Amino acid sequence: MSTVLPPRVTPKRKLPDTLAPATLDAAQRSTVHMLASLLLDYPDAQWFDRLDVFEANAVSLPATVAEPLERFIRSAREAGPSAWQKMYVTTFDLKRKCSLYLSYYATGDTRRRGTALVTFMDAYRAAGWEFDAAELPDYLPAVLEFSARSRSDVADAVLAAHREGIEVLRAALESMDSPWADVVRAITLSLPKVDQRTRERVLALVNEGPPTETVGLSLPMPAFRAVGTSASRTGEQP
Repeated sequence: MSTVLPPRVTPKRKLPDTLAPATLDAAQRSTVHMLASLLLDYPDAQWFDRLDVFEANAVSLPATVAEPLERFIRSAREAGPSAWQKMYVTTFDLKRKCSLYLSYYATGDTRRRGTALVTFMDAYRAAGWEFDAAELPDYLPAVLEFSARSRSDVADAVLAAHREGIEVLRAALESMDSPWADVVRAITLSLPKVDQRTRERVLALVNEGPPTETVGLSLPMPAFRAVGTSASRTGEQP
């Protein structure tokens, strides 16, 4: 009698196609980042109450980025709060490669993650901001709000330093046909095109996952020097 054995090897996952950046001015880019920040937050009752506001801002954007955001909003309305909240928890709280915390992709759960979080705090302060929220400072919606409201070169540097994590998140969401892939797609369209070297690092993260060892691990983000404080994360409407 023959025995069917499980496969000893599995094919490596491929990356989604590279997206050409959308043509956006500074104000449009800020709107994309603020909308994405809010849409990636937990969809509580207030979140659903604001869908009309989100949609009104999405339709004002160029079609390339407006379409995925509008599609996401329609999907949320059709699903309703209970189903959408359950899907959110299943997606972001239970799946390792769908983390919304950017330093996780660079450091995993190693001891270096604490250093990475301090670097995020330094980045906010270097731009004259103070992070004051219940989330960790590497929470992607918080970083996007920082980018939208500050329009700072520091925010650009933070996003560039963690581009691999954003692309791994997009790859994971797209492989699951998750509606949240549309939001991350819009983020990607608002950023410079990924070069081949970054794409190779993303592919390694997709297949191997975040680091589990600290030996030889370096953080991707440069250090920043605080120059004062300004506003903090508030979750304002775009």
